[in-house]
Amino acid sequence: MAKTVSVLFVLAAIACSLTAISAEETVDSKEFVLTLDHSNFTDIVSKHDFIVVEFYAPWCGHCKSLAPEYEKAASILSKSDPPIILAKVDANEQSNKDLSTQYEIRGFPTLKILRNGGKNVQEYKGPREAEGFVEYLKKQSGPVSTEIKSAEDASNFIGDKKIVIVGVFSKFSGEEFESYIALAEKFRSDYEFGHTSDAKHLPRGESSVTGPVVRLFKPFDELFVDSKDFNVEALEKFVEESSIPPVTLFNNDPINHPFVNKFFESHRDKVMLFVNISSEGAETLQSKYREVAEQYKGQSSSFLLGDIEASQSALQYFGIKDSQVPVIIILSSDEKKFLKANVEADHIAPWLKDYKDGKVVPYVKSQPIPVENNEPVKVVVADTLEDLVFKSGKNVLLEFYAPWCGHCKNLAPILDEVAVHYEKDANVLIAKLDATENDIGHPSFNVKGFPTVYFKSADGNITAYKGDRTKEDIIDFIEKCRVKTAPQESVKDEL
Repeated sequence: MAKTVSVLFVLAAIACSLTAISAEETVDSKEFVLTLDHSNFTDIVSKHDFIVVEFYAPWCGHCKSLAPEYEKAASILSKSDPPIILAKVDANEQSNKDLSTQYEIRGFPTLKILRNGGKNVQEYKGPREAEGFVEYLKKQSGPVSTEIKSAEDASNFIGDKKIVIVGVFSKFSGEEFESYIALAEKFRSDYEFGHTSDAKHLPRGESSVTGPVVRLFKPFDELFVDSKDFNVEALEKFVEESSIPPVTLFNNDPINHPFVNKFFESHRDKVMLFVNISSEGAETLQSKYREVAEQYKGQSSSFLLGDIEASQSALQYFGIKDSQVPVIIILSSDEKKFLKANVEADHIAPWLKDYKDGKVVPYVKSQPIPVENNEPVKVVVADTLEDLVFKSGKNVLLEFYAPWCGHCKNLAPILDEVAVHYEKDANVLIAKLDATENDIGHPSFNVKGFPTVYFKSADGNITAYKGDRTKEDIIDFIEKCRVKTAPQESVKDEL
């Protein structure tokens, strides 16, 4: 998919040793994860200031792997003071579809932190093993910002391998402090926040400031940066821009994974160099690449350096073979993809300038055009999307799917039935596009999960399908949205 790039690393599994289970422990072996559905979700969530909900599918392998860790964490957190509640929703159930839509569930498992009776919703961005769940959620459920009262507090809190944000204030009240707390509330799932009345406790930066000032500590570049602009939007921009390295390193070191995550979540142009870091000449290539990144620092581009060994999932996603490395890929903010193979060190800067000047021809990933396309549901690929969907003059129902998606597999026979229903209607086309193997070039198609279904009417209107996945509902939707063109009327006259 061109629209969304997922987290491109695999979470490590935790091995647990078996111990003898006493009779008392057997009694306590109940399930601690609450099971929610459409009938009890709102009632239960509204009673909690803090609750974590997993949206899962029974067929999902990642969900199955997560289940024992999630249950173990729920057991431990149930003994916290106050208890921290973990819950789950089977998003595969048709009756829970409205919940999945409400919380924008695009894949499985998805975990959400719901605060204040469900009024505030945040993505869960912590570890996915029991101990990590416990540590992360205890911090998330506690105060949004930790007071730093000594140099020892600061040393324990800040460290040197993560981003930490600390506000310095002469008093913990007033407009500036409230803006800082609002910032912390918004970004608390991404970063740890602290506050202090004495900058002398802090390990870096000017120690004589009395505030108000926000200091962001980071494990790269100048190691810290300050802001005195307490406009909330300015603070948010300050954090977002300061928390991304000039060049994000994508390798097997887990310390870098949060930065890789942030890189792909950003709304900037994404410039990615994939290279075999241990190969001859790679050091020169990396050096030139970093020089270019510094040149564009503060502009609308973010840079990533991916080692071929750690980046196999990304290379597969972009349709790149190992033999094409080193390669630069640009994923622009409007979601068009650009590619340049066989990159040489001295060519990086001129090529990026050509890209900025609009001189680079877009590269579009596409499956081969089918030699035969005789099935009821027609196959669309990137290279035929324009002709079959936009220039055909037909009413087109187009499914964006993934071959591995269970929901897509369930929908496939239903779409076959719909296609058979319209088999003799020359003005209705039922089609599908494998969004894992083809770029989606049209901005009207916002594909963030599978299956995603759109309808393009004969007069060009595009509508997302949100109804039930039944033959009758889909046909009813098509009939409401379609345009009865002249060729269709002539067909009726002949009948």
